[in-house]
Amino acid sequence: MWKVSTGKGVKIAVLDTGIDTSTSSLQGQLLTGDIPKGVTYGATKDYDGHGTSMAELIAGTGRGGGIKGLAPGAKIIPIRVALSTLKDTAEFKRSPSPADAIRAAADTDAQIINMSFGSFVPDDEEKAAVKYAASKGKLLIAGAGNGGGSDNEDFLGYPAAYPEVVGVGAADESGAVGEFSQSGDFISLAAPGLDVPVWCDNTFQRYCKNRGTSQASAIASAAAALVWSAHPEWTANQVLRVLIDTAARDWPKNTPSKYLGYGLIRPSANLLKGKGDPGPADVNPITNEKTPAGAAGATPSTSVPASSQPPKSTSGGETSAAGSSSEPSDGNTLWVVLGAVAAAAVIGGGGFAVLRARRNG
Repeated sequence: MWKVSTGKGVKIAVLDTGIDTSTSSLQGQLLTGDIPKGVTYGATKDYDGHGTSMAELIAGTGRGGGIKGLAPGAKIIPIRVALSTLKDTAEFKRSPSPADAIRAAADTDAQIINMSFGSFVPDDEEKAAVKYAASKGKLLIAGAGNGGGSDNEDFLGYPAAYPEVVGVGAADESGAVGEFSQSGDFISLAAPGLDVPVWCDNTFQRYCKNRGTSQASAIASAAAALVWSAHPEWTANQVLRVLIDTAARDWPKNTPSKYLGYGLIRPSANLLKGKGDPGPADVNPITNEKTPAGAAGATPSTSVPASSQPPKSTSGGETSAAGSSSEPSDGNTLWVVLGAVAAAAVIGGGGFAVLRARRNG
């Protein structure tokens, strides 16, 4: 796929715990000058490693043995969000709220806004900020939440559950949905989210395998960047429509799964095979509602158009994603990410239909 598109020309706002600027894999990848003035606090300081991990999964270069992301040609605009994991009261108060962060990101040149965080409680200000960002032509992508298989299984995860946001579930290398992955009608797509390497903590000394819809959201954002870079004239609606059209699934597209939505991302179906109909530029493919004309397209890119490719889906267990975070620096753990996508892409249909029926029944 990288012979066709690396995500070059696409900017992604990563709203998270902040992004550490010293990690080797992100050197030259962070657009710190693009951070809006009102939300600069903590943007380049990651208090637990989560935001840096998401940025690397999206656009890491692999330098120094770090993670090479799925869209290494894309650039990241870091924005910290005041999340409950931030225990320092003074820092929490100075960090922007999710609503403020989303509005700020909407006013940047970022085409994609990745939100690997969530809550089970909707917020009016956050909802209004999401609508504002969507009106600016942004593609909003968020992790669905990790409350599956618990007392919170039937709760909606926000911001993923807002109609304007693409809610992403997590699947393993076989295409099976992780048992922790939130379920519901708000799930739009799925991506690898089990045994994915992330920084173990904010010392940035080593990677650990972890699981979560956060990772799935980041990888979905990277996939969107690959497609958008190859088709810079498209709008967010068209990029999303092609991701939906080309997603791997064993069920009718008009009846999305409550666990995996329209299926698992596979940008190569578009990038390498030219599949996927972009359709109208001003119609949201999920809500079928009209959106403002002139939705933002990508910056001119040297990438060449073509096709897309992710994984197929099943629905039930959680195993591993493949690979190890201890591979040589030139190969990196990118192959943990890409390997999961490629492995899931070849899964057949029978087992999936059975598992989905059992879990959805």
